[in-house]
Amino acid sequence: MAQASEPRSQVPGREGERALQAVRGLTPAVMHERLARALDGTGPALLPIPDGTPDPRAEALVAAMRPSSLCTPDGTTELPGGVAVGPDAALVVTTSGSTGEPKGVELSASALRASARASVARIGAAPGDRWLCVLPAGHISGIQVMIRALVTGGEVVHAPFDTDTVAELARELRPHVSLVPTQLRRLMAAGADLSVFGTILLGGAAAEPSLLDAARAAGGRVVTTYGMSETCGGCVYDGVALDGTEVRIAGAEPGEPGRVVLGGPTLLTGYRLPPGSESRGWARGGDDAGMVRDDAGRLWLRTNDLGRVDAEGRLHVLGRMDEVVNTGGHKVVPGQVNAILAARPEIAESVVVGRPDPEWGERVTAVVVPADPGNPPALEELRGWVRERLPAYACPRELDVRAALPMLASGKPDLVTLRRPGS
Repeated sequence: MAQASEPRSQVPGREGERALQAVRGLTPAVMHERLARALDGTGPALLPIPDGTPDPRAEALVAAMRPSSLCTPDGTTELPGGVAVGPDAALVVTTSGSTGEPKGVELSASALRASARASVARIGAAPGDRWLCVLPAGHISGIQVMIRALVTGGEVVHAPFDTDTVAELARELRPHVSLVPTQLRRLMAAGADLSVFGTILLGGAAAEPSLLDAARAAGGRVVTTYGMSETCGGCVYDGVALDGTEVRIAGAEPGEPGRVVLGGPTLLTGYRLPPGSESRGWARGGDDAGMVRDDAGRLWLRTNDLGRVDAEGRLHVLGRMDEVVNTGGHKVVPGQVNAILAARPEIAESVVVGRPDPEWGERVTAVVVPADPGNPPALEELRGWVRERLPAYACPRELDVRAALPMLASGKPDLVTLRRPGS
């Protein structure tokens, strides 16, 4: 990992050559088979529509991504106006920028395989190992579980997340599994034996150190992952880039926070149908992220994440740059504040956000799920705790105590909802 200036120029667009098929409501077995065909080139590239997507949203995704067909349990329907993808494209995963408009991330078969192979090499997964998939097959996290099984010749078992079911399957299969922090926390609360998992890949959201310490002390082999749809999922494990991935911190002195920039063989091919375009091509994303080339001609992804690299070369992701709270002219990184709050034993889960404030512009708000609902923490206690470690302007001005955090289908906290007063 290195500190560097930001790559400068954008990558020019290209025309694609392969059909794109939207898939919705397929069983895991059928989805697995379709994914294998997309990877080896015997089937069309896939546009997964996540389960639970409301019909109007699904229709908007199809209209924006313009696949040539739609496959459902009822059969395949040809669609007018389809636009091809690149010759090596295997997958288009939809994600949303800060505007909420659908954005398609086009991933090549070679990038997906490179990601899966680097992952299994890092965790030491063996041919024939079993994999448990409890994450949505329409998101890159669930898809990568299937691809890891495909590249190792292993079996993948799909199950909806339920603590009793997952614990029973883990005892029977001794699988590798990908989880989000909320799922791991619930397994621990249910007394599940974490030692029966081969590896627990933990991603999707930042995990507080206390959760990691407790899970590892309970026998879990927990590996934290950092990545995104644009990198085929996790590309940095426990702060260390997977083989082939390179991490830079742009616009910062060594050891200081800056924009995380990623390079390597797992990067997206491009963004699907950028606004105003009639074909696929390279583009900057709606969050000022995008594919660029440096002076040596190498491709990089400018993420919207703020991070730093420590003296040992480990990446620490501090949060998204568009989540920085501007309060009274001071900039506060919510992830830094939340990491401090999460160390409190009376807090089970927490998120820090900025909410509109007539005096300060934004106020730092701590949304907390207490470990004991009958004895929640007090705002002044938390302010004092943070004030010992950060400047006073970073201390929460509002405490929002809840029974549970609102979550997205991907397993991440719903920050858009939490930023709204009275949400």
